[in-house]
Amino acid sequence: MKSKHWTWVGWPLGALPLAWITMQAAGGQLGPDPAETLVELLGWWSLVMLLACLTMRPAAQLLKVPGLVIWRRTFGLWAFGYVCMHFLAWATLLLGWDPSFLGEELTKRPYIIIGMLAWLALWPLALTSTRQSRRRLGRKWVKLHRLIFPAVLLGVVHQSWVQKSGYGETLIFVSVLLILLLYRILHGRNMIRK
Repeated sequence: MKSKHWTWVGWPLGALPLAWITMQAAGGQLGPDPAETLVELLGWWSLVMLLACLTMRPAAQLLKVPGLVIWRRTFGLWAFGYVCMHFLAWATLLLGWDPSFLGEELTKRPYIIIGMLAWLALWPLALTSTRQSRRRLGRKWVKLHRLIFPAVLLGVVHQSWVQKSGYGETLIFVSVLLILLLYRILHGRNMIRK
């Protein structure tokens, strides 16, 4: 099946977590501190979407379904959307956009700084996600889009510091990332050339 037949499926898949979070919030099921839970859920799904984006090439090759590759961009854009919502929820619901709180958080808390760096690393990827940008930038586009790796790594570090109980989720995220990196290394230049 050609890629174009697969394109539309990725968008509703990426929207499912947001729909679930919205239903949980509407039903008052986000626990005693709904604002904090909302921020955490949006951040968690950001990381899941980033890893899903990185998984598409290996999945397409291993499952012999080339059309899956088209979802890299879809899940990458969803990841950026979830990260933006994570930031907006944090700044709005937890800090109320108070400049003094924002300034303090952004300068004195290492996990916030790491999270901001991950978010900033995703901006150039989102802004150059179009086919036109890819054609215009040529090989530079491939190099630029390798920023996803430091972004995911920073996201995992941020998540591990924010996590309140145990490190089980962090170990899963790190394991998936290491497997994907190992796969990429073992498959050499063919993987790098998207």
